[in-house]
Amino acid sequence: MLPGKKQLVAPSAIVQARERLGDDSVKHVFNKSAQSMYKQQSFETWNGLNLLVVDGVVWRTAAPPDNRKAFSSGSNQDGDAAFPQIRMVCHMELTSHQQLSSEFDNYKTNEIKLAERLIERTPDNSLTMFDKGYYYLGLLNNWHQTGNMRHWLIPTRPDLQYEIISSAGKNDHIIELKTTKHAQKNVPYVPEMIKARSVSKTIKGKSYRILTSMTDRLRYPGNEIVELYCHRWEIELGFREIKQTMLDSSYHLRSKHPDMVREELWGVLFAYNLIQRIMTMAATVTEIWPNQLSFSAVRWLSFSISRQYL
Repeated sequence: MLPGKKQLVAPSAIVQARERLGDDSVKHVFNKSAQSMYKQQSFETWNGLNLLVVDGVVWRTAAPPDNRKAFSSGSNQDGDAAFPQIRMVCHMELTSHQQLSSEFDNYKTNEIKLAERLIERTPDNSLTMFDKGYYYLGLLNNWHQTGNMRHWLIPTRPDLQYEIISSAGKNDHIIELKTTKHAQKNVPYVPEMIKARSVSKTIKGKSYRILTSMTDRLRYPGNEIVELYCHRWEIELGFREIKQTMLDSSYHLRSKHPDMVREELWGVLFAYNLIQRIMTMAATVTEIWPNQLSFSAVRWLSFSISRQYL
């Protein structure tokens, strides 16, 4: 916008300004602001650990040839999907839905590869929950060994092979897991055997078993670990807040060039975090969790206030 009575500029000027800005600048702003927001805020913890979640989400883009070449798409017996797609993995703080970091790439990129890029930015004194699709000992070992007190939690597969080292009852075992030759070859410093903890619990007649790096039984009670995992679904609510509420259920991203698509996605994550920051500050005053507030209500309140100042 320009000063004076003629405030609007030609639409092409906005596009040119976005091109000058570039996606790396917006990515940098998102990452720096996300780290700053996390450090400035005190979140609800469990036994001294901040509760975090990692999961993936897929975005559709507009369908010019450049986007399809850069991002590809899913396919079936009838051919490629109608729109190019992007695979994204996000790291979210559970109680506030604030995004800590994110990585995205071509649709055919493995989510585990994207999750590996998040390791260096994972905060200390944290517990990150994963979906069972992220079971890869190379990833989990590096997640735990990089930094201080960076724990993980993941549901076990039915065919999991392990050796019991010690037990505290029939539902709580310290175990050893053998890494695959593939992991030993492709992941630096991964050992042949990894120690973990297997905890199981029956809830409403159904048995659940969780695998975790939290091997200290005195500090991390086994009867609470399984129930913690149900909170992993908070990240799905976060994705819904972005896609359905903030973007009004838009079928696909609007940008028609790969660089602009990347810039748009980083901008979406940055805007989402700004709204979540307002919710976190409001929740601190009312002494509730930020995720108990209405995202849609805060979104419209933020929009109304910003219009007044503009």
